[in-house]
Amino acid sequence: MEELNEMNNSAEQAEQNVNQPLADEKAAVNNHAEEPTAPTTTENVETAQPETTPVNEAPAAEEAMPEAENNESAEAKEEAFVEPEVDYSGCTREELVSRLHDLLLGEITQIKNRVASIRNAFNAANAEVRKAAFDQFIAEGGNKDEYEPKDDAVAETFRTLYNEYRERRQKHQEEVDARKQENLRKKQEIIEELRQLVSSEETIKKSYDDFNALQERWKAIGDVPRENVNDLWQTYHLYVGQFFEKVKINRELKMLDMKKNLEQKIQLCERAEELIVEPSIIKAFKDMQSLREQWREIGPVPTEHNDEIWARFCNATNQVSARHREHFEQRRSEMEKNLLAKQALVEQAAQLTAQEPTSTRQWDDTSSQLDELLKVWKTIGPVPREHNETIWNTFKSSIDNFYNRKREYFGRVKDEQTENYNKKIDLCLQAEAIAKRDDWRKATDELLQLQAEWKAIGPVAKRNSEKIWQRFRGACDEFFARKTQYYNTLRADENENLAKKEAILTQLKEYQFGEDKEENLRVIKDFQRQWMEIGFVPVDQKERLRNEFRKVLDSHFENLKISARMAEENAFRERIRNNGGDRRSTNGERNQLMDRIEKLRNDINVWENNLGFLSNSKQADLLKNEFEKKVQNARQQLALLEAKLRILNETPKEEAPKSDEAAPETGNE
Repeated sequence: MEELNEMNNSAEQAEQNVNQPLADEKAAVNNHAEEPTAPTTTENVETAQPETTPVNEAPAAEEAMPEAENNESAEAKEEAFVEPEVDYSGCTREELVSRLHDLLLGEITQIKNRVASIRNAFNAANAEVRKAAFDQFIAEGGNKDEYEPKDDAVAETFRTLYNEYRERRQKHQEEVDARKQENLRKKQEIIEELRQLVSSEETIKKSYDDFNALQERWKAIGDVPRENVNDLWQTYHLYVGQFFEKVKINRELKMLDMKKNLEQKIQLCERAEELIVEPSIIKAFKDMQSLREQWREIGPVPTEHNDEIWARFCNATNQVSARHREHFEQRRSEMEKNLLAKQALVEQAAQLTAQEPTSTRQWDDTSSQLDELLKVWKTIGPVPREHNETIWNTFKSSIDNFYNRKREYFGRVKDEQTENYNKKIDLCLQAEAIAKRDDWRKATDELLQLQAEWKAIGPVAKRNSEKIWQRFRGACDEFFARKTQYYNTLRADENENLAKKEAILTQLKEYQFGEDKEENLRVIKDFQRQWMEIGFVPVDQKERLRNEFRKVLDSHFENLKISARMAEENAFRERIRNNGGDRRSTNGERNQLMDRIEKLRNDINVWENNLGFLSNSKQADLLKNEFEKKVQNARQQLALLEAKLRILNETPKEEAPKSDEAAPETGNE
């Protein structure tokens, strides 16, 4: 009885162990009969027709497994990876170096096409730099036969990064080849063990256990060299066939196995049908490729279900392939639209550069407009490959020609900047002398006169502008700091003023407003007037008091539903009213407001003109919305400034009070 039970258990175990290797063996036999070979295009799936192969036949030794079906490898995954297409034609050399550096931080096997594109774009840009250097050498009187081209730091950096890429790529390939050789050795050992298993006299249970273990080891081993794939596969399946022939697996076991295969293929069909409605077309196509590979690994199904299940799977794969094909056709259509948009930008660039600017501002305005065109250009997607280089060169040549003429113009301005620099040096010397004087009234007038002269002098070279300005400003700051310190010593009542302002701040915090908005606004004005009438406070308390006073006012404005603009106009009106009729201060404020109004109006005009450059593409709409927000904010700010100007114009112009000494310009209130 125990012997009978042991035999039944052995038979059940043998049945379970044989299912998987039989499925794998049958899958190898029927790969070409039941399904398409590993497709590289969607057409393969659509045109493949099912054939029939007897399920009880062992795999023939002369059948070779296609390389794509056996090598589910890192190399195959690398080839299956779809690199994003990136247009680098508009990048500078420095940007290309940065892009290459960023790519090298990622997986070395997934950047090949982008690195090649960057290299081509860099070579083109570097050729222009070399040509410019050669032209300069010739223009400076050099002999072209003596010219030795040299790469600059940018080119050297690019070469270093590119060599690093090649070395890493080579090292990766060498490691892959070494692994393949080791895998080949391991699989050859398995084949030898399988040969010995076929000729052994072990029991069926023991043979199946050993056979399953060999299959698991075989599947766990990775890629082998391409030239050995078919021979290795044929030899392996020759012994697999001999093994199945030896053990004489009964038909009932095969039918159970085919039933299991049918269930697995039904699951694959269901997953394939889900991919038909997958939102991401690219993901759906890649997942379908994976399902095809899994389909090949599954063995045959009962003959009566073979055509039905294959037709169901093909129907799903064909629909996914059709969506994939339509996606790329749509992409081609979008590229044609991008071409039309970029042609329009080429025409606008040609119109902008056709006229010769006559002033620095005109040069800068045109430059700004060209920069905006370039920004719009970068928001537009790629164009058909056959037009990409031509349209970019046309657009770029218009911009390059303009900037070449601009450089010539500013070369003529350089002499004027040198003269302006000498004048400002003289003003610095005078300001530094005044900074040491103690006749505050006269020295102040003279220093203000120097500041006016400084503004009247034209610009200097950028490399000197900040340095000389800091020198002049330092002398002015030194004088006014000394003057402020002198007047601060005269303010003995600052602590008393501090206490008064603290009291007003406390009253304002605790004041309970009513429902009458006009009365509330009058009360706030009264608090502001009292605050402004109080004199100076200690410098270290000034900022705190001002911020706290403004914070409390803002809180009341928010609670009383008084708009920020109304509040700001009210505060401005109160400040002008408490200005004491200082005409010079009022005039200065008026001029400053008029300058800001004029600048805002100019900015609005420029932004509105830029809106005309934008096409109706999706990318341009985003930029258009951004410009419209800028224009809207600028109009609101312009309205507030104009309201302040009206308040100034309504203020009676009175003579400024005369005194022996003017109040210090840099007081603490």
